[in-house]
Amino acid sequence: MDNLHKKIYFLSDFHLGAPNYGDSLVREKKIVAFLTSIESTAQEIFILGDMFDFWYEYKNVVPKGFTRILGKLATLSDAGIPIHFFVGNHDMWMNGYFEKELNIAVYHQPKIFERFGKKIYVAHGDGLGPGDHGYKFLKKIFRNRFCNWLFGVAHPYIGIGIANYFSRKSRQKTGSSDETFLGEENEWLIIYSKDVLKTTHYDYFVCGHRHLPLKLQLNKSSSYINLGDWITNFTYAEFDGNNFELKKWEN
Repeated sequence: MDNLHKKIYFLSDFHLGAPNYGDSLVREKKIVAFLTSIESTAQEIFILGDMFDFWYEYKNVVPKGFTRILGKLATLSDAGIPIHFFVGNHDMWMNGYFEKELNIAVYHQPKIFERFGKKIYVAHGDGLGPGDHGYKFLKKIFRNRFCNWLFGVAHPYIGIGIANYFSRKSRQKTGSSDETFLGEENEWLIIYSKDVLKTTHYDYFVCGHRHLPLKLQLNKSSSYINLGDWITNFTYAEFDGNNFELKKWEN
């Protein structure tokens, strides 16, 4: 199949590691099955963050587990399919492992891509838009080089234990709120997208983070897509140059 008939796939928020090993393994196998199913039709694959519920790359250590999905990504990359990874708020501490071992491009900020003549604004979505000042402050701390180094010098048993604790607290705080559409006037990423459109046109804004599968027309020529998650929704987006569709993996 030539590239003119291939598709670009977007997916996000697997949170592997949560809430436990058994549940994560079931989801991991499902995600790997999906990636296998698109191998022959994928022109590119975009993963928009929070693939792991926690990920920190120590100098010579990476978190245990996730061998199936990492192996599958390596296979896809070795087959010549470009993979783009946007760090999320749960796996922001990436430092070269994906680039070196998997040949996957890693982005720590939103990025613009032009595909099939369309401009696509891609981001995980955390920290964008109004509000959430507490998280935005913490994000600056988490991404601070010194704080990052300080965390890294702690033994992984201690560091990962602390990280898992805060990850559980975060899920307890949000609960099922990610499943509820708050309305255009209250959805921070929609507000942010509309603000960006005041000065620059993009055909599509594609985000993760929210866990709510959603496609919304922002104006006559621009759409917002949130990818949902692979915890309860198992949703992804597919773009063939003509249609940008939000779909559900039913297998």
